[in-house]
Amino acid sequence: MKKVIAAMNMTLDGFCDHTSGVPDEEIHQHYADLLRSADTALYGRITYQLMEFWRTVLENPTGDKAMDDFAVAIDNTPKIVFSRTLKNVDWKSAKLASQDLEKEVLELKQQSGKDVFVCSPSLIVALTKLNLIDEYQLCVHPVIAGSGLPLFKNISEKIMLKLIKTKTFGSGAVILYYEPTNERTTNR
Repeated sequence: MKKVIAAMNMTLDGFCDHTSGVPDEEIHQHYADLLRSADTALYGRITYQLMEFWRTVLENPTGDKAMDDFAVAIDNTPKIVFSRTLKNVDWKSAKLASQDLEKEVLELKQQSGKDVFVCSPSLIVALTKLNLIDEYQLCVHPVIAGSGLPLFKNISEKIMLKLIKTKTFGSGAVILYYEPTNERTTNR
């Protein structure tokens, strides 16, 4: 059975903001390797449209090996996009979801193959509420953004996690790897 892994960059104060992080060579390489190990990446519309930037890097490489390698990795990774407004996607490795999130993810989990990565804050929250995340990989950047989109917006219960490992980058960013313990309590 595949694992569903929530992978997200965030600031020290808990905001998801790709423009506030420290996307150096080491971090780009880590995420390129992660995408190469993925069976599928799940995106909501907003994050998918942000990731389309990498198509321009494919067409016009930057000369920065880590960025160019990441562009190739994300291009090659199959993507499923969940959107109520998009009618089609034209990235060759992407398709619109054909079922609701829960059904699509449960079906993916039952298949053999590599893991499924959830790469959008809204999908991470929705799948957390459905208890379908098997692992969280949160890359915390040494930045205080002050404002932005909180990762766990609208979670109304306490969810206990177990730290299983960490990875530290030269930039000071740290990936925290957690598994849910399946202990939940309602916050009122």
